[in-house]
Amino acid sequence: MKHLRLACCALIVWGWLPAFGQEAGTQPQPLTLDGAVTRIYKSINGSDLRLHIFDPPNHQATDKTPAIVFFFGGGWSFGSVGQFVPQSKHLTQRGMVAVVADYRVFGRYQTSPFEAMADAKSAIRWLRAHAAELGIDPARIAAGGGSAGGHIALSAAVFDEFDESGEDRRVTSRPDALVLFNPAVDTSLEAAARGDGNARQVMTSRFGNRGRDASPIHHLRPGLPPMLILHGKLDTTVPYADVERFCAEVRTRGDRCRVVGYDGAAHGFFNPPNADGKWYRETLAEADRFLTELGYLRAPQSSSR
Repeated sequence: MKHLRLACCALIVWGWLPAFGQEAGTQPQPLTLDGAVTRIYKSINGSDLRLHIFDPPNHQATDKTPAIVFFFGGGWSFGSVGQFVPQSKHLTQRGMVAVVADYRVFGRYQTSPFEAMADAKSAIRWLRAHAAELGIDPARIAAGGGSAGGHIALSAAVFDEFDESGEDRRVTSRPDALVLFNPAVDTSLEAAARGDGNARQVMTSRFGNRGRDASPIHHLRPGLPPMLILHGKLDTTVPYADVERFCAEVRTRGDRCRVVGYDGAAHGFFNPPNADGKWYRETLAEADRFLTELGYLRAPQSSSR
């Protein structure tokens, strides 16, 4: 317990723990969320992992609606499935199916980030395999997330490995687009060394000497989905320079990657309580524009004069 409390404190100081609700890592996730349909996408080692699905108004199972699945942040150790509910509800009002996903973290399951990466792939694969009954377009399933959640969403696009054994790999687990909020793009020991003492402690304790194996920037290849990264320029957990370098590497391979930086913003800046919601609104507007450009959302109707 002493080790867990120390790890929790390190995560809070480092910024991995979501500011909107510093949930203890051992607390169970809610079984349902208001306004969502809940489905179990994976049962493993006696535990059920759930997706909470928010449908747009008048949505029908016969529709082929674009969807997005969000993964919460929390240093692969903590976090709440409710983190991206506000963004999800906005996007459903704009016409998308929006999903928030639970996944395994150390505080609740004593698992590593590699299990979290496998869960992200399982969640996307499950949505695609059940697209017909959910009224989802299987060719337009985006993934999003913050911090560690952004890392596992991105990893689903980058890595061919880390699938859960026994799943039908004929159904792809790659997202078709990415909306990432201060994602961890480099999990190598070199990246950990660039951080402060708490950063090094958390990164090395979660990945050990395998950080490079899970590091998206070290495994880039052509053919990644279009991606938007929303990042605070004062982020010391995932330095802004790291995501700029990551996006530049993606673009050299011919793929689409855009970083939007926010002056004065640190890690977790996009959560609604920060700056009275200013950055929440601004990042949500950027995500809306990006998804509209991709054709996942309809362009907002201009008001008549």
